[in-house]
Amino acid sequence: MAHRSLLSALLISLVFAPFSLALKFDLAAHTGHNSKYERCIRNFVGKDTLVLVTAIVDGQKGDGQMVNMHIKDAVGNEYGRPKDIVGETRMAFTSHADAAFDVCFENQLTTREAVMNPSRHIELDIDIGADARDWSAIQAQEKLKPVETELRRIEELVSEIVNEMDYLRTREQKLRDTNESTNERVKWFAFGTMGMLVGLGAWQVVYLRAYFRSKHLI
Repeated sequence: MAHRSLLSALLISLVFAPFSLALKFDLAAHTGHNSKYERCIRNFVGKDTLVLVTAIVDGQKGDGQMVNMHIKDAVGNEYGRPKDIVGETRMAFTSHADAAFDVCFENQLTTREAVMNPSRHIELDIDIGADARDWSAIQAQEKLKPVETELRRIEELVSEIVNEMDYLRTREQKLRDTNESTNERVKWFAFGTMGMLVGLGAWQVVYLRAYFRSKHLI
């Protein structure tokens, strides 16, 4: 009963907790393009999932700094490369694969004039799945009541949780099958190695006995 209550509480917290990642950080400027100066935030997303990336960058254009954003995933898909972003920038995309994706920022100096500690402050918010949808627009378009809109949102969140659990179950099954296959191969390799060693030992005994007999030592 205690485990069931704990599971229920966990599911409720997952339903009402937003699937978003909000970060605030300062990004120092540098000269030239170099990937080692990029600041990247990584998250995992399932295939065909809506993702909304919102970046708020302070400063203004022409102040000697240029912030570029790059969104990509671990399997090589590109989702956007906006240049010289200032203020609020939003980018929405649908993932092409079950993979981790990176939102990277780079701050380049565009002036040769001396600037004291050049940097830009960035606020990043990543919404995934149901949280990435514009529920106000959906409510107005479908003429839904606030309660109906909230129920729709919760329904999609629960569906996402179920899909995630199915994905984890499938992945666990694949890992279990791989582990069992590896153990089976290791077992037969060990048996084969042992058989080879026994055969080699027997051959050495026979060879040495024949050698000693040929020399009339035994």
